[in-house]
Amino acid sequence: MDNFLSPEFWLAVGQIIMIDILLGGDNAVVIALACRKLPDAQRRKGILWGTVGAILLRVVLIFFALTLLKIAFLKLIGAALLLWIGIKLLVPEDDDEHAGIEASDKLWSAVKTVIVADFVMSLDNVVAIAGAAESAGGEHQMPLVIFGLLVSIPIIVGGSQLVIKLMDRFPFVITLGGMLLGWIAGGMAIDDPALLAWVPTVPAAKPGGAPDVLPALHYACAVGGALLVLLVGKLLARRKS
Repeated sequence: MDNFLSPEFWLAVGQIIMIDILLGGDNAVVIALACRKLPDAQRRKGILWGTVGAILLRVVLIFFALTLLKIAFLKLIGAALLLWIGIKLLVPEDDDEHAGIEASDKLWSAVKTVIVADFVMSLDNVVAIAGAAESAGGEHQMPLVIFGLLVSIPIIVGGSQLVIKLMDRFPFVITLGGMLLGWIAGGMAIDDPALLAWVPTVPAAKPGGAPDVLPALHYACAVGGALLVLLVGKLLARRKS
């Protein structure tokens, strides 16, 4: 009980909520992009279940955070998945492709896209949440993480609904969303542990930690990922039309 009353505990709660709110900006875009083609009556369900699934998956990832991010090539695989999702969002779908698909199939397909994308995007961020929980000490680290993530759910859901409304009114928002996924993918790929021996690095921010990729190179790869999604997506969309 003393742990719940300590300043360290509530400081960690605030840190986790802030971290997840910041990550929720990306989540809101992904959820909105995945659910934008659902009927109005099912959009709310798609957003809700996609968000719940993504949050639960992130809780599971926290358990394995330190190990996951040390596995070589995992970020490269994740980056490739994000690029594929981003490009796919820019390619219009034919109406007859979905003529025989029930609405419920569309709903769970959107939910699956949300969960897969959030899994990939979470790899870079779960360590930050785990570190905030660890700073509280004691035996309540996982309840602390779960509490912080649950508090952020309504914020992510509300953000997703806002993004969907923007996409309905301004179609170019879809392009920006796809490029955002490319940006994240480019930055994630260059940070893969398998590449650290081959790219310019700077000393780690924390003592004893692995070196960090040179910031200029990190941002250059992020820009390259965004442009790759834009160019390939537009090219495939033009061919399909």
